[in-house]
Amino acid sequence: MKKLVVSMIIVLLFSIGGFGSKMSASTVDRSTWLWNPWEIVSNETGTLSFLEQKQINKVYVQFDRDIPMNVYRSFITKASVKGIKVYALDGAPGWVAPKGYRNQDALMNWLKTYQAGSTASQKFTGIHLDVEPYLYSGWNTNRAATVKSYQELITKANTSAAGLKLPLEADLPFWFDEVSYNNTYGKGNLAEWVITKTNSVTIMAYRDTAPAIIEIVKNEVAFAGKHNKTLVIGVETGATDEGDMISFFEEGEAYMNEQLATVASHYGTTLGYNGVAIHHVGSWKTMKP
Repeated sequence: MKKLVVSMIIVLLFSIGGFGSKMSASTVDRSTWLWNPWEIVSNETGTLSFLEQKQINKVYVQFDRDIPMNVYRSFITKASVKGIKVYALDGAPGWVAPKGYRNQDALMNWLKTYQAGSTASQKFTGIHLDVEPYLYSGWNTNRAATVKSYQELITKANTSAAGLKLPLEADLPFWFDEVSYNNTYGKGNLAEWVITKTNSVTIMAYRDTAPAIIEIVKNEVAFAGKHNKTLVIGVETGATDEGDMISFFEEGEAYMNEQLATVASHYGTTLGYNGVAIHHVGSWKTMKP
């Protein structure tokens, strides 16, 4: 009965616009991706209002060298006042190509310059990578080499992030726990390896029911707990042609919040679990209630 009451309370909190009270929001992530950073150029106030309304406390903002640094500085300053951390977001499948490291170098060099020229309230709080190496052609033609290239990328990013004194996060598909490696990095499970090399991961648990989400992230949650790392569970809100079970697009936000409340109730006290992430600002804005 007690667990039922707790679950009902969590569902209620979701239904009023976001998950948790101010106390819970400070202990677990409620995150989202902002893939179009030009939204903070054209409508900084509206973007911040949306994030605040949804009780977001961490936003992954796409890096774009064409946006003046002062635009990011303004946004981060105002976001921090609202209790929202801003992580620099970047990555693409081509990053695991032979010369793909140049893109990561560009991000890290830009961040070094940006952080050095910013006040404490203007600085990014961390780095968030979304590489998706399985979309690179080499994943199918030479998976072992592509996996190793991805590991090299993460290792390099870890070193760069440490030099910038920033935590490093990465997006992972839920099925990375089915991918193994056996190379100069040793032998093991790719999902577990990435978890050990980052401060936190966001699992792209793209399913639209709580039982399915809970099931497909259980191994990764266990890995995070084992290695004293944190893990965030990400869900999809955009339209997709991959099947009805992938996104909450069809069901709407109220149903999504109910399912996420159930997930939070299930994993809430589990070591390693650290909240949820909604993909992404653009599709979430147009999602039906």
